[in-house]
Amino acid sequence: EAYLAGVEQLAARGGNLNVASVASFFISRVDSIVDDELEKAGVLELQGKIAIANAKIVYQRFGQIFSGDRWDKLARAGAQVQRVLWASTGTKNPAYPDTLYMDELIGKDTVNTVPPATLTAFMDHGAVASTLPLEANSPQQYIDQLQELGIDIDAITEQLQKQGLDAFSESFENLINAISEKLAKIKA
Repeated sequence: EAYLAGVEQLAARGGNLNVASVASFFISRVDSIVDDELEKAGVLELQGKIAIANAKIVYQRFGQIFSGDRWDKLARAGAQVQRVLWASTGTKNPAYPDTLYMDELIGKDTVNTVPPATLTAFMDHGAVASTLPLEANSPQQYIDQLQELGIDIDAITEQLQKQGLDAFSESFENLINAISEKLAKIKA
């Protein structure tokens, strides 16, 4: 929504709408946290399914946002789709297939920041096929089951978003400090 609003403002000012952008979503980190909660609840059959279900719901919402009159008007004016970026797609749990998050999240207008080891594994034995859009079984069923167990996926994803923003802010500050130090050395 923020991207669309920004592109609409840019269009109103007569700006160039050819803007590339991504919306990042953590994948394996969701399972890492949820799996611990599921273990405490003694419900192991949902482990390893929630991150993918959450991502597929995100992708479904993405499809809704980037279709219809509002989007079509922007697209005709030259706007690009804000792609979905799957982040943290290395499998952290050794019990899961090493290409789990790659195999399950391949689709149009997506980007994957795959770690090198996962990319090597995927090139060796990954399944190259469009696995998005959604399958017949709705991923919402998994989220509903979590809710029934008292596990709050919204609180978990909010926590991950805060952690991600904090990490990116720290990295940005470190970058700015390094540039400032280098600039000071050059000036000296």
